Amino acid sequence: MYIVLAILAFGIIIAIHELGHFFSAKALNVKVNEFAIGMGPKIFSKQGKETLYSLRILPFGGFCTMEGEHEEDEEPDPRSFLSQKRWRRIVILASGSLANLLAAFIVVLILTMGSSGFVGTTISRVVDNLPNEGPSQLLQGDRIVAINGERLFYYDDFNLFMGLNAHKPITFTIERNGQIIEYERRSYTVDSETVYRYSIFFNFIEPTFKEKLNYAVYQMYSFIRMIRVSIAMLASGAANFSEDIAGPVGIISAMNTVGQESASVGAAIGNIVFFTAFIGVNVGIINLLPIPAMDGGRILFIFITWVIEKVTRRALNPKYENYINTGAFVLLIGLMVFILYNDIVRLFGG
Repeated sequence: MYIVLAILAFGIIIAIHELGHFFSAKALNVKVNEFAIGMGPKIFSKQGKETLYSLRILPFGGFCTMEGEHEEDEEPDPRSFLSQKRWRRIVILASGSLANLLAAFIVVLILTMGSSGFVGTTISRVVDNLPNEGPSQLLQGDRIVAINGERLFYYDDFNLFMGLNAHKPITFTIERNGQIIEYERRSYTVDSETVYRYSIFFNFIEPTFKEKLNYAVYQMYSFIRMIRVSIAMLASGAANFSEDIAGPVGIISAMNTVGQESASVGAAIGNIVFFTAFIGVNVGIINLLPIPAMDGGRILFIFITWVIEKVTRRALNPKYENYINTGAFVLLIGLMVFILYNDIVRLFGG
């Protein structure tokens, strides 16, 4: 049951992204030749007035093909993508990611509206005799502002960054009586092993409408921050590319696991929906990165051609962008095949 929900959820993420491109293209009077959900052979298609709508067998992608999207004909169609002004092309390219972000926020907001309260980062009680308790350490009423420079908003952040910095030096930034102070966490030794101990209780935040809205906005920020943190971990070697990066198969498998490990069917559906919002944000942000063949890379190239044309006072042939995007697309397909292989190995290897 959960694997079917996971496949459906992933397909919806892609559909929302492509619908963002589709609706913005239609709104700006750009001709759309085909709108497809899925990849591979068609299992259903319907020809509209000018657009072919198709559903394909593999739910791992989709596309919105616009007239003259990659290279103009000798007699360009005034409704083609490349015939549009730069700002129109940027809006169309960015709209897929914006649709993912908007959909994710709506989902998170709906889920947050059912919350019974939140936990903040102000300490309401510290267990007696803790090694970390004292005037120079943690006290009741302290608000933990940051861990290693990462801003905290709710207990979720405290839990996350404590986990990410396990067995590493940690600097707490604390607000106490209106003053900001910092200290490094203290450890103690048990059987020659270094142990970091925290038994802290944090403040409860009443679930007013304003707090629910604040938490939904925070959750979107948290999703985006996790992408930045993950990229930094990959760059530093703290995360392993082959082990910690997942493609469509890995994501669907993770969604299925989330469902199976939930306490009830209702909780499983809620958790899968929440995880879907997180993946939707990932899809939206990753597509906006300035990587060739991605929407962000194409937007960057629009700015680059604008600068070149301003300097040289000559129009740049669109074929050069097509060459770059085609080459990058081939490399991207190779990367996706590698990630797919790793997903399958992890899936069947446990």
